[in-house]
Amino acid sequence: MNKIWIIIKREYLTRVRKKTFIISTLLFPLLYMGLIFGMGFIAEKSKQSLHVALIDSSGYFTEEKIMAQNLADNSSLITLVKAKPEAVMADHKAAGYDGYLVIPSLDWKTGSDSLVFKADKSYGSGSTAAVEAKLNRIWSAIKNDSLQIDGEKQKILSQRLQVSSYNIKDEKANAKTAEGIGYVSGFLIYLILLIYGSQVMMGVMEEKTNRIAEVIVSSVKPFQMMLGKILGIGLVALTQFFLWIAFVLIVYNVGIASSSSGMVSQMVGTMQKIFSSVNMPLILFCFGFYFLAGFFFYASLYGAIGSAVNEDMREAQSLSFPITMLVIISIAMMSSAIADPTGPVAVWGSIIPISSPIVMMARIPFGAPGTVPWWQLGLSMGLLILSFMFTVWFAGKIYRTGILMYGKKPTWKEMIKWAFRKN
Repeated sequence: MNKIWIIIKREYLTRVRKKTFIISTLLFPLLYMGLIFGMGFIAEKSKQSLHVALIDSSGYFTEEKIMAQNLADNSSLITLVKAKPEAVMADHKAAGYDGYLVIPSLDWKTGSDSLVFKADKSYGSGSTAAVEAKLNRIWSAIKNDSLQIDGEKQKILSQRLQVSSYNIKDEKANAKTAEGIGYVSGFLIYLILLIYGSQVMMGVMEEKTNRIAEVIVSSVKPFQMMLGKILGIGLVALTQFFLWIAFVLIVYNVGIASSSSGMVSQMVGTMQKIFSSVNMPLILFCFGFYFLAGFFFYASLYGAIGSAVNEDMREAQSLSFPITMLVIISIAMMSSAIADPTGPVAVWGSIIPISSPIVMMARIPFGAPGTVPWWQLGLSMGLLILSFMFTVWFAGKIYRTGILMYGKKPTWKEMIKWAFRKN
């Protein structure tokens, strides 16, 4: 146990003292926030507001109807052309329009399936969507007036029945909130498995290249070596993850303390409502478990590959591709599990160790024991722990042979033979 602790300490301190760890820990939240707000700012600034001439041959689109809609949504995308429509059609740019629409003679009872927006260049659906929406709102007002439907009747007709899921065994479970938490939790574990799993592989490859492992493996058993390395890097991942959470909480609390606006209060109330609508203690516990156990399971496989290959990164990518595909398949299964958390794909995907870290975290927010029976959760955790212990043993056996082998490109078949070879 002392040797494993020494390896854990070495792996942890070596990585957290690196400048890359400090920089990535500080920059990732800033870059992430910058990406979110930056993309929103760019999307807002890149919106193109078209000035469209409307040439009406139906007589329904009156200036009164268009002005009423302009006042309702505070935008004047569409202008009704009453004089010289031929001049606008001949040269809409000279008339001050980005393009024009011709409304043919039609009956309000049947309408028209499609209208053509004509311009001297092509516009995407993002630019024409606002024009289409406004035209449909005006058209709805025209039909309501023709049917003599006043405002009160419109409100009655616009009412809809809403169906929401309610778990009678877990009153806290809320389907819409559970979907969002399931997606976020599953995707975070997906990123952790890929990023830090590859770090284990790169760390083993680096030791093999520098011949450090030859010295270490002479005094430490392969299982101890692999377990210590995985636990050490796992603690690095956990440290970085908790620092990011602390950063988010600090920014959140500072924002609340420095602002007394109603919008912030409303946001705080919404967050409190979200957290109270799900079993957060259970979700946090399961996230911590599947975060660590899933990392240990996949990191041991990545570590086995790192010990078998040499400096060629293409060789490492080729051998690690099947493992990466297992993680990607788990993400695909997660989408199915969120759509149907009690379906066969969700149930078996949350029990089988190769996919349970991601799929189970997509199911847990829907509630336990209603959606996820306790026996399924216990079986999933037990199988994942056993699988982790097996993969560490498996990786350690490969590590024992592969770390001392140079100049040869191994295959998965050869690596399996190394694992089951007698000492």
